[in-house]
Amino acid sequence: MEIQWRKSSKSSNAEGSDCLELAEHEGEILLRESDHPGVVVRTTRAKLRAFLGGAKEGEFDDLA
Repeated sequence: MEIQWRKSSKSSNAEGSDCLELAEHEGEILLRESDHPGVVVRTTRAKLRAFLGGAKEGEFDDLA
């Protein structure tokens, strides 16, 4: 089964190479950079949910 990667519509360049991509595969959440697709980080839905919650509250704004 092919992994269906998804990226944000807010990617910063026309080629879509300045973005992170997410996918779900075999119960895991996968994360990769579009310009380095061979490097994949695996996590759980709970960990991703915790991270996104912090991002929505501005906890990482100083890094952007």
